Amino acid sequence: MNKIAIASLLSLGAFAAQAETTYPYILQNCGQSVTFETKPETAVSVGQATTEILYALGLDETNLLGTGVWFDDVAAEYAAVNAKVDRLADNDPSFESIVGKRPDLVTIEYEWHIGPDGMIATRDQFHDLGIDTYVLPTDCVGKDNSEGVDGTRSVAFSTSSIYQGISEIADIFNISAEGDALVARLQDREVSAIERAKALNIDDASAVVWYSSVDLESDPYVAGQKGAPAYMLSQLGMRNVVQSDEEWPLVGWETIIKSDPSFIVIAKMERRRFDGDDVAKKLEFLKTDPVASQMTAVKEDRIIVLDVSQMNATMRLISGLETLTDALEAYENGQQG
Repeated sequence: MNKIAIASLLSLGAFAAQAETTYPYILQNCGQSVTFETKPETAVSVGQATTEILYALGLDETNLLGTGVWFDDVAAEYAAVNAKVDRLADNDPSFESIVGKRPDLVTIEYEWHIGPDGMIATRDQFHDLGIDTYVLPTDCVGKDNSEGVDGTRSVAFSTSSIYQGISEIADIFNISAEGDALVARLQDREVSAIERAKALNIDDASAVVWYSSVDLESDPYVAGQKGAPAYMLSQLGMRNVVQSDEEWPLVGWETIIKSDPSFIVIAKMERRRFDGDDVAKKLEFLKTDPVASQMTAVKEDRIIVLDVSQMNATMRLISGLETLTDALEAYENGQQG
């Protein structure tokens, strides 16, 4: 058994859930001790990542009363159930709209929505009403959300926090077996994608990951060196040219152009808060800007488009690894560029 597979099994073992959850179930979650007195029957999800975890674990419209904070279309396999669930808001649902559903639990993707300084509410505001909360570990493990726009990581992201979140949500709902099975499937896919990429023996490849820009004349939001995209790059044998510890720092085009990355990875999303959310506008900028168009990655068409959920700390990061690996194999075989 290779080292990657062994690490995968160890990670699964670390978060393996017991067959039945014993209530009250006490959990340390993003700096808070939370107690679930009984199995929750209903929930509202704030964040696409946590919504899709709930669906992947088999929960449906009878359990999930509402959702909010969407970056992209729901994954195709969950489209039917998602159509039956009330979308409280494409972006940020109000505190009142969530409470109005009277859920037992609110699951949260980002602390900045529901946390110490939550723009929707604090966790205590929900707890005071008898509504439990759970924040995905992907947004707090080794991360300080009080620094930077999207937080700053003190410890590099790893997919273990994705698997931890799946297992803990499964425990909360007393469906641990479903959680274990889902984690195992994702880990198998992760190991396979990484092994395929490493077999290519790419030498000294580098990349920048462009998330968005307020407008195309502004500095872009790009992936920092310790977030989910940086994890993906490092696992596939590529170096992130951005060295900031911020999750999505603003970095000037002059700096990016000077680094001349081998690849440019850009986010595709349905959200339209900023001009740079539009992937077509990103591509047009890269190909028409008199300076950016001179980068090697642009000249050689080494531009890889990922759905935004594939470059965030979500289950879909695994499909992002697969998409990147497919692209690298195609470039290596001379099918692109």
